Amino acid sequence: MSKDYYKILGVEKNASQDEIKKAFHKIAHQHHPDKAGGNEAKFKEANEAYQILGNAEKRSQYDQFGSAGPGGGGFNGGQGGFGGFDFSQFRQGQGNGGFRFDFGDGQVDLDDILGSFFGGQGGFGGGRIRRGRDVRLSVKLSFKDSIFGVEKTLSVPDLRDGKDLNKNKEITVNIPVGIEHGQTLRVEGYGEQMTNGRPGNILLTIVVEQHKVFHREGLNLVMDLDVKLTDAILGAHYEIVLVDDTKLQVKIPEGLASGQILRVKGKGISMGAFNKGDLYIRTKILVPNKLSKTAKKAIEELKKEGL
Repeated sequence: MSKDYYKILGVEKNASQDEIKKAFHKIAHQHHPDKAGGNEAKFKEANEAYQILGNAEKRSQYDQFGSAGPGGGGFNGGQGGFGGFDFSQFRQGQGNGGFRFDFGDGQVDLDDILGSFFGGQGGFGGGRIRRGRDVRLSVKLSFKDSIFGVEKTLSVPDLRDGKDLNKNKEITVNIPVGIEHGQTLRVEGYGEQMTNGRPGNILLTIVVEQHKVFHREGLNLVMDLDVKLTDAILGAHYEIVLVDDTKLQVKIPEGLASGQILRVKGKGISMGAFNKGDLYIRTKILVPNKLSKTAKKAIEELKKEGL
């Protein structure tokens, strides 16, 4: 039977990647088997769900075919555990050895997720591992760059072994396609550097500038369009400029109602071949303030016909 991964994580099917990540982290903290009152079965189940929903391509396949995958054999290729990872070592008191889960939006270190269970950084009962501090930064993106992704060069503080060297270093960060305003992107290993330990990370908060025409709702793009009264009655074609500066001809149907929404399939945000949003155009009919004598006479004729 196909598993409902959305239900397991407690999110809606249209949830954003950020909402899915937050839901998983909450369950991981609650049910980790080495935490008092933890539930190993629920922890594994949540991780399995996030391995799929946290990856855009796997999520798209799941939405189409369910947890069995397109070939009916599951997403793990028949391996034990989740992606071939054996959780039994945690029950035996062994350290995590720096293992990371690949959640599609970057690797997440188990120490970072579960460190609070054990009073700070380090493993599961072994010696404490010194870890550099994370550095929180923000980066401003244009709406277009947030939709299509971009490479950014950032200047970050140079921290080493608890000291600020009072200079900056430059790093290049690949901002992924479709990132949303307010999301935090983890850039591993570029935080505080430790001579005998593990480096911290850069936690990069995304600030997306508003677009003058479009706004996003999930993977869909939404815009408003003013339509002349005559075009609403007789129908017409309007040209609009998309986010990538390409032009699109939109058909205005005859008898358009004010407020009617037109849908252009596949012209929203693309997260892969099977995961594309649509463009929704909210129309507003423009009624003229003044009419010429000829126009007024034509309207009066329409009125006589009951229109």
